[in-house]
Amino acid sequence: MKFLHTADWHIGKKLHGYDLLTEQRDAYRQIKAIALAEQVDAVVIAGDLYDRALPSEDAVATLDEMLVDLNRQTKLPLLAISGNHDSGVRLGYGRQWFDSTRFYLRTQVGEGLDPVTLGDTQFFLLPYFEPFAVRQLFDDPEIRTVAQGMARLVQVMETKFAPDKKHVLVAHFFAAGSTHTDSETQVQVGGLNAVPVDLLRAFDYVALGHLHRKEALQHEPTIKYSGSPLKFSTSEAADTKGVWIVDTDTTPITVTFKPLTPLHDLVVLRDSFEHLMDSDYDFGVDPDDFIAVELTDTTPIPNVMQRLKTRFPKVIELTRVNPLTVTLTQLDTRQVQNDPLALLQDFFEQTTQHPLDDQQLHWAKQALQRATKEDTK
Repeated sequence: MKFLHTADWHIGKKLHGYDLLTEQRDAYRQIKAIALAEQVDAVVIAGDLYDRALPSEDAVATLDEMLVDLNRQTKLPLLAISGNHDSGVRLGYGRQWFDSTRFYLRTQVGEGLDPVTLGDTQFFLLPYFEPFAVRQLFDDPEIRTVAQGMARLVQVMETKFAPDKKHVLVAHFFAAGSTHTDSETQVQVGGLNAVPVDLLRAFDYVALGHLHRKEALQHEPTIKYSGSPLKFSTSEAADTKGVWIVDTDTTPITVTFKPLTPLHDLVVLRDSFEHLMDSDYDFGVDPDDFIAVELTDTTPIPNVMQRLKTRFPKVIELTRVNPLTVTLTQLDTRQVQNDPLALLQDFFEQTTQHPLDDQQLHWAKQALQRATKEDTK
């Protein structure tokens, strides 16, 4: 059979305060179009359908619309699990009767032990779990880490492998050898949640969620993160987002990446303020793109964010590439007793290596006059 592997939709997520539902609906339309063009037999969503355990009403309505469209209208089987951003209880409401429309949703760790069989493939749908859940499931106090829990779970799953079927694991965790990006919640403590990829070798394919880059396990031909459909942080700005098409009819399984085109991209611009504000220069970005600015300037720039937004309306982040490192000189008693304005000018020049300009000096004088009047009242 052939299926589409996606994950980490994070419906309802905001990017520095900007709502992403429009971008998420567009990404969904592309995913659906790929599924239809590739004539897949099922769609796998490996966790983090929502961005938070208590999603907004708009987020719930948006995800519901997508799942109904894909499963009820398009008639595609869905295989999904809850991720660490989801509330398993809330997401899993109604899952007992979802199976009747071939929407296989698993939100409790014990449910992952019983495979769903579609065509020539057994799918083991293992939701995100904490070690205590597996410890309770097997009543084994020795299970203290995710890796230990995973080893026990895989051991049981292997006993249920049908010899005439391919075996696919759908899971949501941090596999050893992969790296986090900024937009994932850091859920590991001392590396305890890292699962060695060797534990996963028994499966013909492992469809992972949790990390937002498809390259996270790029040297593993049949253990894959799909990555998120959208860029959720500046650390992902250079990434190509997309989905995997997995064909189980071949040996080994064939895996093909299909890219998604962002409706509004996330772009990092590194340049001087003067060049960034030069209207004659085309940076190749759309007015609705999300822009992270890395300024190369070393001088102070008044109202820099507001001025940048006149050129790039959706500036989401502003950093300095070359921050100044200045060692302040010690002031003696005579210097401390200097005129406050003189002290300010000295301090400003020491910290920025540039004198106050006329406008800044004017503002400083006004502020000092107001402060002096307050003191005399």
